[in-house]
Amino acid sequence: MVEFFEQGPIRPPSEARSLLLRLTRNCPWNQCTFCPVYKGAKFSRRTVSEIKGDIDLIYDFAETIRALSWQMGEGGRITSSVAERVFSGALGPNQGLKYIAFWLYSGGKHAFLQDANSLIMKPADVAEVIGYLKEKFPEIDRITTYARSATVARMEAGDLAMLKDTGLTRVHIGLESGSDEVLAFMKKGVSAKQHIEGGRRVKEAALELSEYIMPGLGGRRLSEIHALETARVINAINPHFVRLRTLHVHDVMPLSLDVMEKRFEIASDDEIVKEIRIFIENLSDITSTIVSDHILNLLPEVFGTLPEDKDTTLSVIDRYLSLDKSERLLYKVGRRAGFVESLSDLTDERVRLRASAIIDRLGIDGDGDEERMRELMNGYI
Repeated sequence: MVEFFEQGPIRPPSEARSLLLRLTRNCPWNQCTFCPVYKGAKFSRRTVSEIKGDIDLIYDFAETIRALSWQMGEGGRITSSVAERVFSGALGPNQGLKYIAFWLYSGGKHAFLQDANSLIMKPADVAEVIGYLKEKFPEIDRITTYARSATVARMEAGDLAMLKDTGLTRVHIGLESGSDEVLAFMKKGVSAKQHIEGGRRVKEAALELSEYIMPGLGGRRLSEIHALETARVINAINPHFVRLRTLHVHDVMPLSLDVMEKRFEIASDDEIVKEIRIFIENLSDITSTIVSDHILNLLPEVFGTLPEDKDTTLSVIDRYLSLDKSERLLYKVGRRAGFVESLSDLTDERVRLRASAIIDRLGIDGDGDEERMRELMNGYI
């Protein structure tokens, strides 16, 4: 049996338990200076027959696992016992079988179409792929994809509606910023106007829209305008979800050269938290849900649906900013080391001791700690 089917390198955090199905390889734009992914890789579209071949293989894997379930007396259900048998090698060392066992155990109802901009394919081809996937797995009830604002802004409304009717449910777009100055500096290849046009086009097709914004992308110099203009664009779109993904500059990013040559100054954690506050404070007359679901975000508790949760969301930020410097340092170290999820974790003495030990080991002094914080974050890219 073939070992695996083709997959791309990334997916949104919210798609961690989704089936990853690759329609395109890499990114057709691939010039954003803040992005470490796909650099040096050529973009290409996969053929419909290639993708269908992967779906057939996924189906064969699923049927093999279901047969094991029947043998175990589980009636075809993918229980924890069945998944454990697959992972222990009952069906051999095939990694594809293990991946599909995990997907089925997680529900087997969600799929994500890769890579960076699947909707650049011919709409009829995307629809054929979605239709075939639904034919093989009729239980799938959520199919999502990444897309660029510039791409969906050029699409015919009827094509997006056709994809919705075929089974596409949600589009993830990397808005990053609503400031034309920031977008141009970062070589995003899209304008604030195109962001608005693309976002509205997705919503007009009755598709769910998830817009990603990147706190810190304006650096110190453009922090406020980045926050205000991004709020303006989000207000104009009113997406279903606004997802935060804080900028972290890694050596593999072209942006690191701008930092080195002092064209871009990285904002501190506290400055970025204040920037997020300005952004949320200036959201108005929208019903979006704000989600802080990425490991790079300092405050995962920044979550809520507007307008009713706006004050609660801002209160999380204010609680953090009201901490004295030593408490903020404990929290930041714990969060960046991956064992702190909420401000209330600081009440746990074990958490405090663990964070204090890291501070002592790394020699973090509380004033010059930003570089050390960034070092702790490097493993998340």
